[in-house]
Amino acid sequence: MARPGPGLLLSTNGLGYPPQNLARVVVWEWMNEHGRWRPYSAAVCHHIENILKGDARGTVVLGQVDGQLSPYIIDLQSMHQFRQDTGTMRPVQRNFYEPSSAPGKGVVWEWENDNGSWTPYDMEICVTIQNAYEKQHPWLDLTSIGFCYLIDFNSMSQTNKQSQRKRRLRRRMDLAYPLIMGSIPKSQSWPVGASSGQPCSCQQCILVNSTRAASNAILASQRRKLHGGAAGNTGATGTLTTVRQSNTFAGTSLWSPSSPGTNNVSIGGGQAKGEQVQVPLSPANFPVMSSHGHNTLAINGQNNLNRPGTQRISMASPRGTIPPGVPALPVKNLTGSGPVHPALAGLPVCLTRAPKPILHPPHISKSDMKPVPGVNGMRRKTKKKHLRKGKTPEDVVRRYTDKIKVAPDEDCTICMERLTMASGYEGVLQHKGIKPELAGKLGKCGHMYHLLCLVAMYNNGNKDGSLQCPTCKTIYGEKTGTQPPGKMEYHVIPHCLPGYPDYKTIRIVYDIPAGVQTNEHPNPGKKFSARGFPRQCYLPDNEKGRKVLKLLITAWDRRLIFTIGTSSTTGESDTVVWNEIHHKTEFGSNLTGHGYPDPNYLDNVLTELSAQGVGEDNVKD
Repeated sequence: MARPGPGLLLSTNGLGYPPQNLARVVVWEWMNEHGRWRPYSAAVCHHIENILKGDARGTVVLGQVDGQLSPYIIDLQSMHQFRQDTGTMRPVQRNFYEPSSAPGKGVVWEWENDNGSWTPYDMEICVTIQNAYEKQHPWLDLTSIGFCYLIDFNSMSQTNKQSQRKRRLRRRMDLAYPLIMGSIPKSQSWPVGASSGQPCSCQQCILVNSTRAASNAILASQRRKLHGGAAGNTGATGTLTTVRQSNTFAGTSLWSPSSPGTNNVSIGGGQAKGEQVQVPLSPANFPVMSSHGHNTLAINGQNNLNRPGTQRISMASPRGTIPPGVPALPVKNLTGSGPVHPALAGLPVCLTRAPKPILHPPHISKSDMKPVPGVNGMRRKTKKKHLRKGKTPEDVVRRYTDKIKVAPDEDCTICMERLTMASGYEGVLQHKGIKPELAGKLGKCGHMYHLLCLVAMYNNGNKDGSLQCPTCKTIYGEKTGTQPPGKMEYHVIPHCLPGYPDYKTIRIVYDIPAGVQTNEHPNPGKKFSARGFPRQCYLPDNEKGRKVLKLLITAWDRRLIFTIGTSSTTGESDTVVWNEIHHKTEFGSNLTGHGYPDPNYLDNVLTELSAQGVGEDNVKD
C-alpha cells in the first residue's frame, strides 16, 4: 500500500526549497526516552509559535497553556525542553506538514493504553493512518514504517502482529495545528551582542560560554570512549548508504563539501523521501561507530528551529538511539550544587529571564508546626488493599447494571461488537450465569455494554468492588487505587502563600519508600523506585483549603494519590508517579505552574478529586 511520507513537500528547484508563499503546518515535537519524536498538542504549538514571533531566542512556559505541562519550559535557542523541578532536558524540534494532512485538519488518532486512557500516535504515524483512512482502505500495515502493528478500520483496533494483542483506537477532531506562510526565520547563536555580533560580556553570558565549551569537551570525550577509538583509525574507510534528506526550509543545503575532494555530510535531523546516496567516509573526518560490521555516521545535534522531521538512516544505529551530539544530561537541582550545572548541560541559564523557583519555606521548628483546625491528627499511613470478600466479578457487575430485554443495534465500546451480537470475549471468559449475548445498562449514566465485557474490564482492574464507566468515567462504588505503602503528614506552618496574605499555610508531606511490586502493580515481584521523596505540597489554611485537605486525606486512604508506572518526564519505568490529582509543590513562587498565586487551583483540584470518586459528600466534619 503506497502511503505518502509526513511533511512531504513538492520541490521547485534542485535544493528542494519550497516557494516563499507556500503554506506549511507547524508541529512542535519532543524526543522521548526511546528516541521517538512525540508531538505537543495543537494548543501548545500555537502558544510556542506566538512566542517565537516575538522572540526567536526566548523561553516558552508551557504551563501557561496546559496545566499538565506546568513544570516545563522550552529554550528556543538551545531547542531543549527543560523540567524546572527535576532539571531533566529533552531535545525539541519544529516539524512541517502539508495543510491537507492530519495536523492541518485537526485530526488526532489515538490508541487505548492499559489504564483505559487514550494516547496519541506519533505524528508521522497519525499522518499515515489518516491517509489510509481517507482512501477508505479496510486495513493498514505499519511494518513499512518500522512498527509491527496492523490497523483495522472496520473494528477500529490495533493488533500487535507478534503478540496478537489487540487494542482499541479512535479518531477524534481537535484544534488544527498552526499554519504559516512565507519564509521561516533562521536560528541564531546565543548569546549575541546587540549590534556587533560579538558575545555579550556580562557575567551570565561569560558563564554560559565557558560551561558550554566545557560541555562540548565532555561530550567529545564521552563519544571517544563510547566508540572505542574507531575514529582514530585513519586508514579505515567505509561506505554509508543513507537516505538523502531535503533541508526544505533552511537557508543552506544539507549536502555541502567542507573541503575539496571530500564528501563531508551535515545532517540536521530531517525526514523526507529521496534517493539512496553512496557516500565514501573517512574516519579522519567523522566519528564512526561499528555496528554489525558496518560503519555508521554519528550525527551531531544542531540548534536549529527549522528541523524537518525525524531523521532516518538506512544502515545507521537502531530506532531509538539518541544522536550523541544531542545533550541529554539530567540536572540534579537548580542551584548548581549537583553533579552537573544546568549551564554545563547545554541550557542557557539567565537568571534575569528565568529566576529560580522558591520551592520550600524558611526553616521551621517542630514547635511551630500546628495541627490543622478541624482535621484529626497530623499523620496517615497507607492502608493495605481493602478486599471485599464474597463479591465475585459477576456480583459486582450485576449490582450496578440493569438488564435490557432488547439490545439496541449499536456498538459495545469495550469489545467493539454490536450489542445484538455475542460479546467479543466469548470463548475467552467463561462465567456461570452470564451468557455472551447478554447486555446491561449502567444505573447512573445509562451506557450499555455486554455483561461479559464488563466482567472482563473488572478483572483487568483493581478488583476493589467498584466499576467505572469506560465512556463517561462515572464511578460506581468506592474506587481505590494501587498506591504503595507510605505515610502522609500535614500541619500548619506560620508562613503565607502568594495570593493568600491573610492566611497561614497547610503543608503536606508525602513519603513513600522504594519497594517491590505486588500483584496489583504492572510488574509483580519487580522492584520499584521512589524519586523525589519526601515531597512537600502546600494549601492555604482557609475554609476551602481545609476542605481540599480532608478530601486529599480520603484519597490517600483510598490509595489514589500515587501509583506505580512510567514517569512522563524522565521516562523511567517502574517508579512512583502522581495519579492525576495535581498538587502545589512550589511554595513561594509560580514559575513552574505548580505554585501560587493560582486563584483557580482549589476549584480545579476539587474537580480532579471528584473525577476519582472523592466528592464533597466525603468531607467529614
